[in-house]
This record gives sequence, C-alpha cells and structure tokens, in this order.
Amino acid sequence: MALVETKPRKATVLEAINAAMAYELENDPDVVLMGEDVGQAGGIFRTSTGLSQRIGSNRVIDTPLDEKGIVAHAIGMALYGLKPIVEIQFSGFIHDAFEHIMFCAARYRWASGGQYSCPMVIRAPSFGGIKGGFWHSQSVEAYYVHHGGVKILCPSTPEDAYRMMIAAVRDPDPVLLVEPVPLYRALSAEFVHDGQPTEIGKAEVIREGKDATILVYGVMRHRAIEAADDLAAEGIDAEVIDLRTLIPYDIDTILTSVRKTGRVVIVHEAPLSMGFGAELAAVIQEKAFGHLHTPIQRVAAPDVPYHFSIGDECYKPDAHRITLAVKRAVEFKF
Repeated sequence: MALVETKPRKATVLEAINAAMAYELENDPDVVLMGEDVGQAGGIFRTSTGLSQRIGSNRVIDTPLDEKGIVAHAIGMALYGLKPIVEIQFSGFIHDAFEHIMFCAARYRWASGGQYSCPMVIRAPSFGGIKGGFWHSQSVEAYYVHHGGVKILCPSTPEDAYRMMIAAVRDPDPVLLVEPVPLYRALSAEFVHDGQPTEIGKAEVIREGKDATILVYGVMRHRAIEAADDLAAEGIDAEVIDLRTLIPYDIDTILTSVRKTGRVVIVHEAPLSMGFGAELAAVIQEKAFGHLHTPIQRVAAPDVPYHFSIGDECYKPDAHRITLAVKRAVEFKF
C-alpha cells in the first residue's frame, strides 16, 4: 500500500500521471493498467515507467497493437469488477475503438437501468505541438462529448493531472482523460501527492477580470494566461476560466463570469466548425443572452487536418490570436 505524502513535491504532468496511477495500483488490487508498451517500456511517453516492476506484469499488461481489442478487454474486466486504465498511445488511434467506447462502455448503466456500471479510464494523449503531423496531433474531444455516458476530463497542470487521474479511476462510470502531450514535460509544479481526487465537473477561475471571459481547456490555458497578461498591459481586464471537465462542464461558473463581464471568447485547439466551443456558445446565448454586450468570439484551428505544411504554431491558437479576439469583443459596436 502506498503511503500518503504530507509534504509538497515537484512533478511534471507526466510524472504526476505516473504517481497517480502508482497510487491507485498500490492501494486498490482491482486496478489494472493495460496498453501498447505500458509494461517494460513504460509507455510511449514513459508515463508508466517503473510500474510493471513495482506492481507486476499481471496488473501492468502489455497488449498487442489493437485499440479495439484493448478497450473490449477492458470493458469485460470492468463488468466483472476490475477497474482498468487503458492507454491509447495517441488519441488519433482511438477511433478504432469508438464503437466499444460509445456504444458499449458508455451505455451499460443506462441499458441496465442502473444495475451495472463500467468503471474504466481511457487515457488519450492529445493535441499538437510535438511535430507529430497527421496521426499524432489530434484533438478528438468533440467526437466523444456528443454521445453521453462518458465523462471527459482534460488537465492542464501537474496537480490537475494527478487528481483527475485519481478521480477517474474511482469514478463508477467510464472516463476519457484527454491528456495534453505538449505539457507532459513542459512545466512542473509542487503539490502534495496525497491521493486525493479532484471534483469532476468543476471549472477553475485562474485569473479574475471584469472586461471579458476567456474559456479554455488543456494547453490553451497557458496561451490564455499569456494573452491576459498582454491585455492587462493595455488596460483590458480579462477573466480566464479553465473548464477542466468537458463532460459534465461547469455551467454555473461559466454563467457567473459571463453575467459579470458581458463578453466571451472561447478558445480550443481543435478545428473551429462543430467544435466544443460551438456548444458552449449555444448554451451561453440560451442562458445569458441578456447579459451579452457583444457577439461571442471563438478562437480555434482552421477546418483542415493537422499537417506539416501548416506547422504547429501556425495551426494552433496562440496568445496573439486570443488577444485580438478579446479586443474585437471589447471594441465591438452595434
């Protein structure tokens, strides 16, 4: 059994995920980890380094290259009382398992009238920024938020990665953890590795402001903070909210901010059309239309596949584009 730590310890996002999985594996014999190269190799990004040696190859399981088969086996394990953590090497490969995730795992509780559940975590390393090109730079969240039955979390800090993983493992239903690959080793922070989960469905106001609300998740949290700093230098006070949970999202925190600022900028790395930002925009105008001073702005990737000819930084929203969107909202005149 893993000891509960009481002093802060520095960790990267990658190390935080590793620590959280280690904690759950050591404290709950029903938890298993499975995926391509998660055992001896420690996973493609080394997020499971050392776990096979600590826990054993019977619970940290190397699988064939078969996303559909991996998820199918995990569903069977979950229905018989285990709590599998599944690693999909890159989120671009997850679609092979779409049927099993959305039409099996997501529906057991509903199809059985609450008699059965399917507790499992699907880890999906996502987003561009590592020069991964077509197949290794995907933002898949919009495909999965639409169907219901699966909670979808997206960390943007080491502590969130740690606590979201623990919350996901302990949740009685399937959870898709959209992991920001560009942040794996890009930032570190101190926090107490105490085995405590986050609250699923709760956003974080990471910067308070009165002139505009910026809604973000994942890597875009850090681009929005940079943009808010630039805007502050020009006298514009932007509030930044990290959604953290896409399903269920924290509509109360969103609406509280929108009613205060009257202006909204929604930012995500996925393509603009039919993206998660469109859903947020629709709900905000339904529930807070009378508080909006200007049209809602969206900042996103172009409606084309992620590819080398565009380049990482040209494809993804940056602080400059976010800054321009906030200025459009603030300066808009009817």
